[in-house]
Amino acid sequence: MEKTFDPAAIEAKWAHEWESRGLFRPERPDATPFTIVNPPPNVTGALHIGHALDNTLQDVLVRYERLRGKDALWVVGMDHAGIATQMVVERQLNERQQKRTDFTREEFVGKVWEWKAESGGQITGQLRRLGCSMDWSREQFTMDPHFTQAVVKVFVDLHKKGLIYRDKRLVNWDPALKTAISDLEVESHEVPGHMWHFKYPLAGGETYTYVERDAEGNIVLQEERDYISIATTRPETMLGDGAVAVHPDDERYRPIVGKYCEIPVGPKEHRRLIPIITDEYPDPHFGSGAVKITGAHDENDYGVAQRNNIPMYRLMDEVAAMRTDGPSYVEAATRAVEIAHGAPATAAEIDALNLVPEAYRGLDRYEARKRVIADIDAEGLMVKVEDKLIMQPFGDRGGVVIEPMLTDQWYVDAATLAQPPMAAVRDGRINIVPKTWEKTFFNWMENIQPWCVSRQLWWGHRIPAWYAEDGSIFVAETEEEAQAQAGAGITLTRDEDVLDTWFSSALWPFATLGWPENTDLLKRHYPNDVLISGFDILFFWDARMAMQGMEFMGDVPWKTLYLHGLVRAPDGAKMSKSKGNVVDPLGLIDRYGADALRFFMSAMESQGRDIKMDDARLAGYRNFATKLWNAARFCEANGISASTSLEAPPASLPVNRWIIGEVVDTVAAMDKAFAAYRFDDAANAIYSFAWDRFCDWYLELIKGAIDDETKAVAGWVLDQILVMLHPFMPFITEELWTGLGNRADYPLITAKWPAPNAARDADASADIDWLIKLVSELRAAKSELGLPPGARLAAHFPASLKPRTEKLAAQIDRLARLEAVRFDPAPAGASAQLVIEGETIAVPLEGVIDIAAERDRLTKALAAAAKERDGLAGRLNNPSFVERAKPEAVEKARADHAAKEAEADRLNAALARLG
Repeated sequence: MEKTFDPAAIEAKWAHEWESRGLFRPERPDATPFTIVNPPPNVTGALHIGHALDNTLQDVLVRYERLRGKDALWVVGMDHAGIATQMVVERQLNERQQKRTDFTREEFVGKVWEWKAESGGQITGQLRRLGCSMDWSREQFTMDPHFTQAVVKVFVDLHKKGLIYRDKRLVNWDPALKTAISDLEVESHEVPGHMWHFKYPLAGGETYTYVERDAEGNIVLQEERDYISIATTRPETMLGDGAVAVHPDDERYRPIVGKYCEIPVGPKEHRRLIPIITDEYPDPHFGSGAVKITGAHDENDYGVAQRNNIPMYRLMDEVAAMRTDGPSYVEAATRAVEIAHGAPATAAEIDALNLVPEAYRGLDRYEARKRVIADIDAEGLMVKVEDKLIMQPFGDRGGVVIEPMLTDQWYVDAATLAQPPMAAVRDGRINIVPKTWEKTFFNWMENIQPWCVSRQLWWGHRIPAWYAEDGSIFVAETEEEAQAQAGAGITLTRDEDVLDTWFSSALWPFATLGWPENTDLLKRHYPNDVLISGFDILFFWDARMAMQGMEFMGDVPWKTLYLHGLVRAPDGAKMSKSKGNVVDPLGLIDRYGADALRFFMSAMESQGRDIKMDDARLAGYRNFATKLWNAARFCEANGISASTSLEAPPASLPVNRWIIGEVVDTVAAMDKAFAAYRFDDAANAIYSFAWDRFCDWYLELIKGAIDDETKAVAGWVLDQILVMLHPFMPFITEELWTGLGNRADYPLITAKWPAPNAARDADASADIDWLIKLVSELRAAKSELGLPPGARLAAHFPASLKPRTEKLAAQIDRLARLEAVRFDPAPAGASAQLVIEGETIAVPLEGVIDIAAERDRLTKALAAAAKERDGLAGRLNNPSFVERAKPEAVEKARADHAAKEAEADRLNAALARLG
């Protein structure tokens, strides 16, 4: 073996070896299937730290189940990422002074496929660097022909069942991307803004007595008004107002409910009159208590308009500029007044009316805002303007402010599809881990809204719907089928839109296995066993997979849904490019190795908690790998080689019987942890055993006494360590596995999980555990008393320990470094008192150290440590500090307090030993 452990040298070798030999999916037709589907990364994506966590946890499970002999299938593939990919290709065209509309749709889509072939999918190579043992031979893509067939069939079948329909509803419109996006793709940020207060004059100059009262009912303001005051953060939308709403219990406006007021903008002779209505939505204690209702451009107003049959007038185009189409303002405003007074009108007619005055048409929405404010102010109808922080919605990809917009889109009846998954979670067919996420799941599913699945893009699955000239819609899997539905001679035009990317990825658990064909793979691997997912895509993807899987397969898509947290910066902050605290996992692999990064992710993954990046821990796990490497070199140098037995070899020596029992316990602990999805417990079990029990103690205990039995046991134990550690650290374990024996035809990745077929030897375990405690206590005492580790001291043992000390005499002599072992009382004078399992062992110190000076030193050190400990405790017991200080400051204070408390306890123990 090489003297130095070099991760880079072995990682590339084994990644290629495993895949080229087909070891990620060995032929096991008779084995129990185990299936995971990988959340498909975007074809535009690069590996980020969240991917590293998510894929590490999946690979740990897959490797574990493969070692247990299962037919482990880890489905891998990429998502076509409609918006993201189209943005990338359009950006390339722009760099060449070209734009998408310079090409036909087919030509542009061709360029996207060209980009994918040349540059897409770099993340697959990065996943290989992480060690992901996916079934690369069946790599999937959501735009592959078989997947497209599945997507089209699902759309058509849902439409036949009435679960997909076309409707005019309010959507989140991204003016940069010129498409609708889902609520889940909107990020709201608090930004500085303004609240403008305007007067809406009452029709015909009518007046009323406006009265305001305090909490006790006393009049604080009474005046005659010929207007109603409203407040808005978006004055440009006033042009589309359909009504002004007040709360039904608001006495201030009771005299004018049912009357009309005038929108104070536009040509004065053609200003629209809108009704004053009541609705539960307005808050009498917020602003003026009166709310303008612009149903086509505000989510809350949309609800009010629907409840009260208020017309909704669209004001903007696809880039959020004020509309330029349709009839003149005079014509549109005249018709709108008729509608406001009860004239019947269809939704299509209302949508066609352009109520933007000619002076504002074509203006950007923010320029229109300035003009509207200036014109109202010039007329003296602005009451006041307030500076105000407002929540502004931004598109997560387009990066611009989202405009709520009334448009025609395709919708999935999500409320109906949500019922079976909710029932499956309630009756246990889907097990959500950790359970704390169930409440969130039910809260969203029980209040789910129709899912808008159409997007105004060119790249993606084109919606299989065709329109006749009279507006009739024909949904079919092919154009020929649609034509047959419409009849001969009817000219059809296909829908220009594509489906939401999440619509296709919702089919991932079964379409990747061959559906709609009833393939052997589908029958064998659906339902999947587990889905590992970040909680942040619980609604984007997980819930939708449950809906589609249960609708089309009649069964849950997976039996367990494991939701992990986020990977955060060291200070606990969320990582973001704007903060400059994003960590590149490939950089971490370069510095520490993939095994160290994987082990860090696994050991830190504690259910329900986020992970804080910690370079010190990463370095520690790199050191763990190095320690294991050096232990293997020690074994090699001492003639210890690969085992030939799955079962534990025969053993008569206590130290060998003890270490076999430790293996048995570790296997049981890991199996229990994996069954409960406690990645941290499983990782820490093998870490503790490999580092502490095997490297630190067993190898020390057998030095100088390595007979044939010990060689066989040590080789077998090292093999078990490599197998148990392999799911977490696949590269170093595979390298050591093949390096310690001629096993090229029996690689570790397809080896067998430990089955020791042995029981813990209680007597041997008791003896060796006692020996370890004795040596540890002696070493600690020497350290605390300032004695060199090699100092040989006499020790006086109780007579009851004579049989045990004689049995372990060789190890005690070598590790405890005692010049004499006696069984008589210790002489008078100071001595270190070692209490081990209730028995006291005395180590005389007279003549060894200056007792008085040592006691004085320890007393002073104890006082200093106690003072710092108590000061920190005072800070932590102060609610003001805990509540107001930065979280990282509180956490540091807690860590410092724990360290000082441990130091004080150690010094107290040292003083007690002096007697």
